[in-house]
Amino acid sequence: MKATTNAFQMAQQQFDQVAEQLKLDQQVSDYLRWPMREFSFRIPVKMDGGDIKIFNGFRVQHNDAIGPCKGGIRFHPSETIDTVRALATWMTWKCAVADIPLGGGKGGVIVDPATLTNTEKENLCRGYMQKVWRNIGPRRDVPAPDVGTTPQMMGWMMDEYSKLSGEYTPGVITGKPVGGGGSLGRTEATGLGVIYTIREAMKRLKIDPSKTTASIQGFGNVAQYAAIGFTNVLKGKVMAVSYWDRDDRTSYTISHPKGIDAVYLQSITNQYGAIDKEKAKSTGYEIEEGTGWISKDVDVLIPAAIEGQINAETVEMISDKVKIIAEGANGPTTLEADEQLKKRGVFMVPDFLCNAGGVTVSYFESVQNDMNYYWSKEEVLQKLDEKMTNAFRSVYDMYEKERVFMRDAAYMVAISRVVKAMQLRGWI
Repeated sequence: MKATTNAFQMAQQQFDQVAEQLKLDQQVSDYLRWPMREFSFRIPVKMDGGDIKIFNGFRVQHNDAIGPCKGGIRFHPSETIDTVRALATWMTWKCAVADIPLGGGKGGVIVDPATLTNTEKENLCRGYMQKVWRNIGPRRDVPAPDVGTTPQMMGWMMDEYSKLSGEYTPGVITGKPVGGGGSLGRTEATGLGVIYTIREAMKRLKIDPSKTTASIQGFGNVAQYAAIGFTNVLKGKVMAVSYWDRDDRTSYTISHPKGIDAVYLQSITNQYGAIDKEKAKSTGYEIEEGTGWISKDVDVLIPAAIEGQINAETVEMISDKVKIIAEGANGPTTLEADEQLKKRGVFMVPDFLCNAGGVTVSYFESVQNDMNYYWSKEEVLQKLDEKMTNAFRSVYDMYEKERVFMRDAAYMVAISRVVKAMQLRGWI
């Protein structure tokens, strides 16, 4: 399913609703509605055939009151400056709600990485860094992987920055390969963070996780580890996942009546999250249309793909059995859908709380880079669990105190922390 709304307008509207509830000064609201800095540039890349192709790239820095900007770089054919603005804005709130000393940033390139060879990807990564290196850094803005980018690509970008700056600087970027300045546990972090917040929600709702079922949109990194975690940590069953097939430009839902084996599906999934449906069919899986994931009779829905997927139309497809929606993706639910979910009493774990595990372990990676001392995987995941549990608790406490929707409660926590930092720094 394609995004059906302007992500930045949605991010601003969500902010405006909470700013009104918090009675923020209009000047402060105006400050926070827009990014502080934006960079747009053209990246010339030498292709394998010898010709030069021009790609459009972006980097947006929304707010750095709490600390250096932080946020991924997306390589996607439908990337726009508004998408990057929205994601940078949400990163500000995500870092604040997770209570880590970072601000919000995001980057992107308009490209389908599946159409590039490895050499062309490397050239594009290095070209991107050549355009932005003067405006990023461990104390300015720290990029990371996102949709369409990988740890290897982050390794190339880190290497290019180090060459341009004249010193080895692993902390300029996170999500790097282990052995190249990366952190153990980073691969699983976002998906496991989703699971930790679902676990905490189930505790409050007095739901036995081992008796629950889930359906997940997407089967990229976040969805894969959310599916594995739902089975291994919560002891529940994942009934379906969906994915986008780049070859035939179609989305599919893969389901199994007894619950999927996420580890098996992961073994037949390519680097872009597309499952080999012929192999899946041969082992008893059912192949359905792409929207099948959202209409499953399950307890938990986990949208973990792109923005705008639960909207005014698709919200009507959600089963009455669904008790929790946990947003593994950024901005997957529109304002219109939120209103319907409120009326139906569905408990929402909002995106910038739910999927904050990735940026949390990225922060841990930066700390390890600074120390030049690296933790064990067990230590990383223990620290992640603690951070995510505390973040959920702070939002849930606000939810109970103010009697508002969980998304609004998360915004209240995050905005209050950013505004306090701005006040302490004398900005407002």
